Amino acid sequence: MKIIIYGINYAPEEVGIGKYTTELAEWLSSRGNQIKVITACSYYPNWSVKKNKYFKERINYVDVQRCPLWVPKKPSGVKRLIHLASFVLTSLPILFSLKRYKADLIITIAPALFCAPVSILFKIINKRAKNWIHIQDFELDAAFELGILKGKYLRKMLLYLEKMILDQFDCISTISNSMYDFAVSKNLNKNKLLLFPNWVDTKYILNRESKIKEYNPYLKELNINENSIVVMYSGTMGEKQGLDILPQIIKHFESCSNIFWLLAGEGPLKEFLQEKLSNCINVKILPLQPKERFNDWINLADIHLLPQRRGADGLVLPSKVLAILASGKPFISSANKYSDLGKIANIAGKRVEPENANDFILAIEELANNKSLRNKLGEKGRKLAKNFFEKEQILSQIEKDIFELIKN
Repeated sequence: MKIIIYGINYAPEEVGIGKYTTELAEWLSSRGNQIKVITACSYYPNWSVKKNKYFKERINYVDVQRCPLWVPKKPSGVKRLIHLASFVLTSLPILFSLKRYKADLIITIAPALFCAPVSILFKIINKRAKNWIHIQDFELDAAFELGILKGKYLRKMLLYLEKMILDQFDCISTISNSMYDFAVSKNLNKNKLLLFPNWVDTKYILNRESKIKEYNPYLKELNINENSIVVMYSGTMGEKQGLDILPQIIKHFESCSNIFWLLAGEGPLKEFLQEKLSNCINVKILPLQPKERFNDWINLADIHLLPQRRGADGLVLPSKVLAILASGKPFISSANKYSDLGKIANIAGKRVEPENANDFILAIEELANNKSLRNKLGEKGRKLAKNFFEKEQILSQIEKDIFELIKN
């Protein structure tokens, strides 16, 4: 099959949407499909770009066309919109130049929904191609819930336009059951809706038992006592993550010398965390760790933290939760009990109410003082990952769904 994948994030980005878009493209390519990717020059999660110009590259047998874009140093509501719009403008001529490619399918990755109208226009010109939009998060709803965008009438207008756009696609997929239900609530055609969850490779992320934690090379490198309880947040440090409650939580445990805090990632809130925690002991704030060391890194934690801002948990599903499940370690997350994240947390960790530092503190205390409970929850998480989120199983099904869409 000839497939175009159109989205703003791609390798070398190793976290978030770029990771999954890359793995989807490379997996489909490995199955003998012809894949072309139109994406932006890499900027995430640092919100900075080094090589901001048009260029082509071939990554793991996938042809990738890079497009320049405007990247704000401190992203805000309006700046984010301009940022997304700039990619749409620069990528438009590239997409239309592929008319001769005679694609069977164009998969648009949202965010950014801004790309969707361009994808629809491409289908009008290239009548042969089917169009599919894959929604990693409902960016408009999340932006209003988080206060990034404001205004009752603006929201009503934008959501009306969103529905008009989504109705033009042949297939609309989302990554979680709660997001699927949310899509249904928008009165989208159920016959077009598809659940397409993110995935994890449990053969790559091994479950390292606690008894061999002492051999983890990070302990020596970071000068962490092997008997310490390591509490970790690793990933994007942005608005949706609700990381502003972490300083209060960490300072509560200042007298607990056996707890070590590791915060690793990039994003707009990293500077805030560095400032607030500069005088705290047993805290290290690090960059994202290299992919080749990911297994040691994620297994270093005894407890993972997954805070979320109120209103975001049903509209997004943090991709990092799947790697945490595969590692066999428990996590604490602030999520609505009806959301997918909340349901997973109730099985493989602890769920607390969003933006509630006190509940987070109590959950950390409970897990830190109960190794048996940590192991039990971690085992349940590993089982969840293998049964429901295994990479090969999910991508094999999606390839079948793509073939059925193209055939019809």
